[in-house]
Amino acid sequence: QVQLVESGGGLVQAGGSLRLSCAASGRTFSSYGMGWFRQAPGKERERVAAVSPSGRSTYYADSVKGRFTISRDNAKNTVYLQMNSLKPEDTAVYYCAAKIGHWSSGPYDYWGQGTQVTVSS
Repeated sequence: QVQLVESGGGLVQAGGSLRLSCAASGRTFSSYGMGWFRQAPGKERERVAAVSPSGRSTYYADSVKGRFTISRDNAKNTVYLQMNSLKPEDTAVYYCAAKIGHWSSGPYDYWGQGTQVTVSS
């Protein structure tokens, strides 16, 4: 069982930056693939970034490529999402998730409660 707690959301102006953090419980964090998702009102949840258990491999949605960076610190049981050049369309609730099995495909097994990111124009 893994418990995930996100932090770092807030209100920022367009063009600004935020860094989200996701702290995980448990001693097997380094064996999980990790992802960041977001869901805006009236829209489906979208995976924006993912990282392999080692941190060496990453995935980004086209909508955030070049602006967002996912990373992890297995010693701290934490995954991060650095968000730069934020746009109003990045406004959403952002969720951290963990998965067993292949890191870049298949469903996620554990979810955080989400953190709100609001980008003003």
